[in-house]
Amino acid sequence: RRRLYGSREKPGKHKIILGTSQIDKVIEIDQSPIGKTPRSNPATYTGLFDVIRKLFSMTREAKIRGYKPGRFSFNVKGGRCEHCRGQGTKKIEMHFLPDVYVTCQNCKGKRYNSETLEVTYKGKNIADVLDMRIEDALDFFANFPMILRLLRTLNDVGLGYMKLGQPSTTLSGG
Repeated sequence: RRRLYGSREKPGKHKIILGTSQIDKVIEIDQSPIGKTPRSNPATYTGLFDVIRKLFSMTREAKIRGYKPGRFSFNVKGGRCEHCRGQGTKKIEMHFLPDVYVTCQNCKGKRYNSETLEVTYKGKNIADVLDMRIEDALDFFANFPMILRLLRTLNDVGLGYMKLGQPSTTLSGG
């Protein structure tokens, strides 16, 4: 690891490691959360969401309307639902009890405004895609090698059941 990435960590006890010339990458996986906010999800964490937003911006309808990839982000004004600020939920402060989150009545939890949801790719809008399980997205994005590579990796490690837009706060740490 030190040799590949210049790590400052002292390696564990060993005499010798042979064959490092065959290793091109080392990835350390632990149980730390991928994000601490509901805005972080498997699609944003892997960078997949950037590619998907770009794909939606290249559809005929998006081009006619002048929509850029940012329009399909739930983090910025323009495409997101402004009533919930792209959260899909509204927080109700309970003062002496834990806060309660309810589905946004305006967007029905979809996080986007109605104009943005009118843009579709293969019959699905951006909210539909984020609600898609990783294993289902494999078929949906079969013609996009870059997207497919990321989806296959997630599926191959047993995460095919997760939804692309599943908030990281709902993922278990173990």
